[in-house]
Amino acid sequence: MKIRSLLLGSVAAAGLSTGGAFAADLGVLTSLDVCDALGLSGLTISSDTNCLQITGEVKYKFTWGDFTNESFGVATPADGGVQWIGGGHGALPGTDDNLDWRSRFDAWIKFVATADSDFGPAKAVLKLKQVTDARVDNEGVRYYGGSTTGDEGTIAGLPVNGPGSVVLDEAYVSIGDSTVIMAGKKGSIMNKGDDEPLTWLDLFNSEDVDRGVSWGPLAGTDGLDDGGMVIQVTSDLGNGFTISAGLEKLDNQQANLLVPASSLHGAGTAVGVIAYAGEGISAHITGAAAGVLDGEVEAWGVHAGFAGTFDNFKVVLAGAFGHSEDQILIGTDHDYWNVLASASATFDMFTIAGAVEAVDDGTDTDLGAGASVSFAVTEGVTVNVGGRWYQQNIAGLGDAWQVAAGVSAAVTESITVTGELGYVDNGSDDLIYGSAKLAWAPGGGYTSSIKGTVTSETNSADVGYKLETEFKKTFE
Repeated sequence: MKIRSLLLGSVAAAGLSTGGAFAADLGVLTSLDVCDALGLSGLTISSDTNCLQITGEVKYKFTWGDFTNESFGVATPADGGVQWIGGGHGALPGTDDNLDWRSRFDAWIKFVATADSDFGPAKAVLKLKQVTDARVDNEGVRYYGGSTTGDEGTIAGLPVNGPGSVVLDEAYVSIGDSTVIMAGKKGSIMNKGDDEPLTWLDLFNSEDVDRGVSWGPLAGTDGLDDGGMVIQVTSDLGNGFTISAGLEKLDNQQANLLVPASSLHGAGTAVGVIAYAGEGISAHITGAAAGVLDGEVEAWGVHAGFAGTFDNFKVVLAGAFGHSEDQILIGTDHDYWNVLASASATFDMFTIAGAVEAVDDGTDTDLGAGASVSFAVTEGVTVNVGGRWYQQNIAGLGDAWQVAAGVSAAVTESITVTGELGYVDNGSDDLIYGSAKLAWAPGGGYTSSIKGTVTSETNSADVGYKLETEFKKTFE
C-alpha cells in the first residue's frame, strides 16, 4: 500500500469522526495524487509538487568450502580466462584440510524525486550503496574484496582494505520526456547488448566478458572508462529509434607523465549511441573515445549488435573493435577485435542452438564454437545438453573443450531445482565437475537459493568443493 494512501485513509477517518464539514475540506489533500498525475507507482511519498519513489535491495551471500586454488581454466584474452574451483595442497596432494569462506552483503536504496516542468519530468536521483565482502583463504587472516571502499594496497603480500562504507553510488538530475538531459554521478549510456549467444553453454570468451563481445582490455591504457561524473542526452526519435550522446568520466585525469604506469587514463570519455527496438528486433551501435578533455584521444572503440526473432528462429550478430595508444611505449598502437554469431530454432519439444566467436589482440586470433540442444521433457522439466570448443592461440595453449548436461525442474510454483554435470579439457589437464542448486521464490520480492559444486582433482589442485547460499529481498 502506498504511504499517501495511508495518510489519506487516516485523515478521512478523522474527518468522518468530526463531522461532514471537515470531511468536505479533504479536497486540500488532492495534491497527494501528484504521483498518479505523473504516472508513477510503487512505494511513493507525495508532496504538493513532487513524487518521491523509493526502491531498494538487500542481499546476503555466504560461501564455504575448499575452493581458492583456481589454477584450472581456459585462457582467454578478455579478463584472464574462465576458471574452475580447486582445493589446495598440503605437504602431499589430498592432505590439505584448510578451508575457505566468504561472507558478503550488498545493500542499496534509491530515491527518485519527480516533478512536472515545461520540458517534461524533472528528476533528482540519489542512490546509497554499501558492499562488504569479507574473505578468508585457507583458514588464514580475513581480508576484504569487492568493497565500496576499494583496494588500499598490500602489507606483507596481503591485500588491505576495510569493510565497505556507505557511498553515494548515484547522484544526478535529469529533465525531459522524449528528450532527456542528465548530469551528475551515474552509470554509462553505453549500449553493449544485443550480443548474447543463444546456446545453453556460453562461449568461452563470451563468458569472460559477462556474455557477448567486447572491445577488449586495451594494452597501455585502462581502456574506455565510463560512467562516473557525466553529462548525457538521450532522445526518442520515434518508430523505435533512439540516439544518445554524452561526456563521461569527467573526473578522470590524463596519464601521469612522471609515473605513467600508475595512471593510464583518458581524460574524459565521449559516448554516442544509435539504437533500434521494434517488434522482434533490437539493434545498436555504440562509439566511445577516451581523452577528449585535453584533446588527446588515447583510446576509442565501437560496439555493435543485432538480435532478431523470426517465428521459431532467433539470430544474434555482434562485433566490437578497440584501439589504444600505449602511454608507456610512446608511438606504439594496440588493436583488439571480437565478433560473435549465434542462431537457434525452436520446435514442439526442443530447441537447437549454435554459436561461433573470434577474438584478436593484435598478435594472434582465438576461435571458439558451441552448440546445444534443450528438451522440454514435461511441463516444468527441461534437459539441456551442450558442448563448446576454444582455440587458445593467443596464450599458445592449443585447443580446449567442454561437454555438459543439465536439468531444470520446477518442483512447485516457487521452488526450482537445477543440476549440471560436465567434463573440461584445457589442452594440458582435464577436470570433471558437478553442481546442484535449489532456488526458492515465494513472492514478495524475496528469493533465496543454495548451491553445491564439486570438481575433481587436477595436477595442481586437490578436489574442490563449494557451498553457496544467497538471500535477497527487493522492494519498489
